[in-house]
Amino acid sequence: AGGPVDEIENPNPVPGTNNWWIQDGYGGFGNNGASVGVYGGGSYSNCSDTSQPGVGPLVAYLSSLNPPINPNCDPGHYYLLNNYNPGYFGDGTNAYTDHNPNNYPFTIPPTSQRSIGDVLLENNISWKSYNDQWDRYLSDKYQLDYGKVGALSDQYCNICNGFQYQTQIMTNAAVRTEHITDTDQLYKDIENGKLPAVSFVKPSGWVDGHPASSKWDLFEGFVKKIVDEVQSKPDLWNSTAIFVTVDEGGGYYDSGYVQPLDFFGDGTRIPLIVVSPYTKPGHISHDYGDHVSILKFIEHNWNLPTISGRSRDNLPNPTYDPAVSLYAPTNSPAIGDLFDLFNF
Repeated sequence: AGGPVDEIENPNPVPGTNNWWIQDGYGGFGNNGASVGVYGGGSYSNCSDTSQPGVGPLVAYLSSLNPPINPNCDPGHYYLLNNYNPGYFGDGTNAYTDHNPNNYPFTIPPTSQRSIGDVLLENNISWKSYNDQWDRYLSDKYQLDYGKVGALSDQYCNICNGFQYQTQIMTNAAVRTEHITDTDQLYKDIENGKLPAVSFVKPSGWVDGHPASSKWDLFEGFVKKIVDEVQSKPDLWNSTAIFVTVDEGGGYYDSGYVQPLDFFGDGTRIPLIVVSPYTKPGHISHDYGDHVSILKFIEHNWNLPTISGRSRDNLPNPTYDPAVSLYAPTNSPAIGDLFDLFNF
């Protein structure tokens, strides 16, 4: 309430605490969580500048590795570290400059940063982003009905739709309406046997399996419905691979190898299941993968360029020395393109 807002992340501990960050976003305020004259908090880092809070030790660690890992932080740029709402509402209007008191304060400015959507558009590869409860969200842009049960339910996840952050997609009505839609349309498209070449599907908060707000069996039911409906259409099934994954591993201890890729990770393992008539039956891949491996698969399958000259999809496919490790790449940093899962 009043005063400047410090939006620079500071992971250094508050004096006298074990690990209470000085600035951790969402109103941490650097005073053991007490609000002192500001509303907001640190969520950005200029990780190209080692004098910035918390940056130096991480860069020093990456430099100490063999081989040294490039932090890959663009000079003069600030990277978002926490979940902020996208800079656009679903109708393409600017959410960052919207001063309605119902608007969420933690909203990132609009960005023209590229995504796989740009690559697909530029190369005339059909695609859609199917988002559960998107249509409901369009009539409830401040999501005042979030969490309600019944006909007014609005559990659409705006921070889960990467395309909603992009100026070049959200401000182009033709592109936005053609490529971002509801899962209701997904089921219609499957029924008509006319899925695009690439589909991204996101369940709502009710059925996404997220701890504390959903259940895993609800997510399984969501996935099973899609798989069953695709398999019921032989022509569609014979040209489809369904990748099923999540955004986090649930918080349990994981002894699996974590590969340093750049300043931002990698993180601990998450599950990935691929359902397709072309996958190797019962095959468990030990190739090192990452969420970006799905993008690498798309680029490999359709012979597409990478998103940019510095995005993670530029990393090579891993190579291994069996005498050392079957999981840690010898050419690190490296991530696979998932083609080892298939018999094409």
